[in-house]
Amino acid sequence: MINEIKEDAKLRMSKCVEATKTQMAKVRTGRAHPSLLDSIKVSYYGTLTPLKQVGNVSIEDSRTLAVTVFDQTMIPVVEKAIMSSDLGLNPMSAGTTIRIPLPALTEERRKDLIKVVRAEAENGRIAVRNVRRDANSDVKALEKEKECTEDDVRRSEDEIQKFTDAHVKMIDEILAAKEAELMEV
Repeated sequence: MINEIKEDAKLRMSKCVEATKTQMAKVRTGRAHPSLLDSIKVSYYGTLTPLKQVGNVSIEDSRTLAVTVFDQTMIPVVEKAIMSSDLGLNPMSAGTTIRIPLPALTEERRKDLIKVVRAEAENGRIAVRNVRRDANSDVKALEKEKECTEDDVRRSEDEIQKFTDAHVKMIDEILAAKEAELMEV
């Protein structure tokens, strides 16, 4: 039973790290990357649809994304959705393709983005600690039900703390890499 709790905790902590990595990927670094547009939804015949399902997003060069829309009548709608997003992008239509140049980041904007990235990392750390708290309380509940000993509880708490430390370290490494990426000129 304790092993199941530990495995569950490890799995949930890994998911927290992945979610943090996904959130940080959405932060724009000045380089073109298709995942920048993942959060954009387009009104496709009255239904909000992810941009990936309406068109093909590709990288044209290091500072330009290209969106090839499957249904040509949707080009103005896709352009409007990209413009109205909070990414600060200005798409340009060129026939069947929408080109999205990424402006260079200013120093002030970089510092703002670093604050955002640090907040995301802290949210990830909090999520990992919450998983630790849940796992520890589950183990203590087993002790109260006399299904394990005090020594088992202590060993389990130590192992769960090791998992927590390892996953927090992963989040810190992701944060350091993202900060370095943001500070590149």
